[in-house]
Formats: sequence, C-alpha cells, structure tokens
Amino acid sequence: MPRAVALPDAATDPWLFRLTPDFLHPYLQLARLDRPIGWWLLVLPCWWGSALASLATRTPLHYGHLLLFLIGAIAMRGAGSTYNDIVDREIDAKVERTRMRPLPSGRVSLHAAFLFFGLQSLVGLAVLLSFNVFSIVLGISSLGFVAIYPFMKRITSWPQAVLGCAFSWGALMGWSTAYGSLTLAPLLLYAGAITWTIGYDTIYAIQDIRDDVKAGVKSTARLFGSRLRLCVGLLYTVTLCLSALALIGIGGLHGFALLGWAGFAVHLCWQVTKIDLDDGAGALRLFRSNRDAGLIFFAGLAAQTFLAA
Repeated sequence: MPRAVALPDAATDPWLFRLTPDFLHPYLQLARLDRPIGWWLLVLPCWWGSALASLATRTPLHYGHLLLFLIGAIAMRGAGSTYNDIVDREIDAKVERTRMRPLPSGRVSLHAAFLFFGLQSLVGLAVLLSFNVFSIVLGISSLGFVAIYPFMKRITSWPQAVLGCAFSWGALMGWSTAYGSLTLAPLLLYAGAITWTIGYDTIYAIQDIRDDVKAGVKSTARLFGSRLRLCVGLLYTVTLCLSALALIGIGGLHGFALLGWAGFAVHLCWQVTKIDLDDGAGALRLFRSNRDAGLIFFAGLAAQTFLAA
C-alpha cells in the first residue's frame, strides 16, 4: 500500500506516523488522528458538563468519567469521520483540501473503511456501556444527528447546526453520568455548545468556500458571506450568555468558574476580530484555537470544584 500523504489540514508534525507502520497511515487519517482538534472539540463539552455537575453537587471532579469521555471522544470522532468520508467520498474528490483523503485517493477500499468504522464504534460502545442506563439511552439518542450530518450539506445551508447538535451532546452526557437525569442547567450548556460549534465550524468552512460553490456544497460560511464576522460574533455571544445562565442556574458563576468563563469570552472575542474571508490558513488556525478556548473554560470550572467540594 502506498505511503500516506500529509493532508492540508493535518498537524504540521504528525509524530504518530513516525511511530506506526506505513500500512496503518491511511487508517490514522480516516480516524483523523493526525488532526486531534476534532476529538478535543468533542470531549470538551463532555468535560464541561461533568464539571458543571460537580459544581452543582459540591463534589470533586469525576476523574474516571473524564478519562472515559476522552477515550470515547477519540473513538467516536474517528468513527464519525470514517462514516463521513464514506458518505462524502465523491464530493471529497472534487475539493482540493479533501481529494487526497484515503477513500477518494483510493488508498483505502470502501469495504475496509466500513470494517474500520465498525471497530471504532465498538470501542465507543464499550465506553458508553460503562455508564448508567439513562446515559446509555441518551448516548444512543445522539446517533441520529451523527447519521444525518454528512447529508445536510447537500440540502441546507446550516449543516453546522446539525454538527453542533452532535458534537455538543457531551454537555448532556457529562451531567447525566453524574446525575442519571437532566435539568435546565445542562440543557442551557448544551445549547451554548451548539452555537459555539456553529461558530467555529463556520470559521473552518472559510477554507472551502470556492470549492464548495463548484461542488454544490452548502455551508453557513457561504450563507453568511460578507456578514460572516458579524454572524459568528452573534453566535459566540449566544454561547457566552447560555453558558453563563447554566452556571447561574446552579449558583456557580463566581470565583474561578467566573474567571474561566471570562477567559473563554475574551478568546472568542479575539477570534471574531481575526476572521478574514480571504485567509484560509488563518481560518484553520482560528478553528484550532478553540481547543484552547474550551480548555480555559474547563480549567475555570475544574478549579472551582476544588473550592466547592
């Protein structure tokens, strides 16, 4: 099998490739392990929801849950990306940024991709089954959004909203694994995470606007056009309001939690000022910076749990 090629939006130093045999490289790319930002953005809402639950109950962080969420995020990000590539293989062949992905380039067969998808899904299932029954049912419920997401770019200019519903589900999971139920606070956090996801994925989509027009792919980046900075700013404002209300609902918007929220707010505002429709490379950097934004918010929540416990 030919050696895997570096993809345009992959990490600049794919150290994992140096530690693995060549035949595995296309599968690492299918799972997006050369692009760790994906699983970071998937796990962060899980960690937020778990920390919010700890603040509400004045108990220490559930470290075992945080680790399981990390494993599950890596596995399900890989499974979701593999599924997305299976569905989008013909579109990917028409887009400069994606045409060398393993499936459109022929480095992985469709049959092998399905098997790999199944293997990663089993890892995610094993993680899910370690939680309470309510959380198991809740986790399974998210699969509807995962299943329809790859098709949304063909029929709506808001595929980022469906991605947000899927990627933000962890905010509900983080809370439910501690409580075995849901209340208003995690629902507010989930809604805020959705608008955050729409915002950062709109920034990401700046890279593909020209190719998307040719391929007939729809996105919020195309929809917003010259108003993109304003629209992302509004989305991020809603994120900050909803996350603040979630904390207020449990009496937690103070101390380190407030500092974390404020740092999150500053980071999101900074992103908006840097948006440039003509700078695809800059858009990718801004998109990736959301890992740091999300970690700042989580760090504040986590630090506050030590004081509250």
